[in-house]
This record gives sequence, C-alpha cells and structure tokens, in this order.
Amino acid sequence: MDDADLPPEWAVHTARAYTPAQSERERQYRLDNHSTSDLRLKVAPASLDGDDQPGYALTVTSYPELECSERHQVRTVLTFERCDELARRFMVLFSTQYDGAGSLAAAREYAAVRTRSHR
Repeated sequence: MDDADLPPEWAVHTARAYTPAQSERERQYRLDNHSTSDLRLKVAPASLDGDDQPGYALTVTSYPELECSERHQVRTVLTFERCDELARRFMVLFSTQYDGAGSLAAAREYAAVRTRSHR
C-alpha cells in the first residue's frame, strides 16, 4: 500500500520488505502515521515483538517517540495482506471518531475493538 491507498489523514512512515537470516521467506513491515503524529500503526511479523506465533501483528502506538507513548496490539493474523486490510479498516474507523487530542484514546479504543472483532 502506498500513500494514495490510505485515508487522507494517514501517510506511510516506513515500508520495506526483507528476508530474515534464518529464512528464505520474504517478510514485510510497514509503519503508518496519522496526520497529527499522535498515532502510529505497525504491520509487522509477530515475531518482531517477541511473539512465538507465526503471522503478522497489527499494533497501534499512541504518542510515538514520546516517553508517555502507549503501545497496544490490536490483532494477529496469518498474512501480511490480511493484516494490511485490517490496518486500513482501523484507520477509517479511527478517523471517523477522532476529534482532537482529547478524544485520541476513545477513538483508538473504538477502532481497536471493531478491528479485533472484524472477520
């Protein structure tokens, strides 16, 4: 996904593909930032966060780069494509609820709950 595929309030921060040393399978990794820079989504192999299960994890970080940052895992799924789809869903849901810094936590939780339960 590139910036053109994202909701207007979101932009790709980092996107790359790589092959781990002990594997022949290519992995993908992407960070997306909200336009306020108060929220970041990460789509990455679950193993990067110490999970011993296969697949990709969708993680959201409030106030990234600050000491008060909070990271929450939203969901883990088998493929990058599915995790990417869920990330887009999260972005849309968050954007519909977000109304400034005072509502960041509520909008994040709203999007996370609905993304976790999405089939």
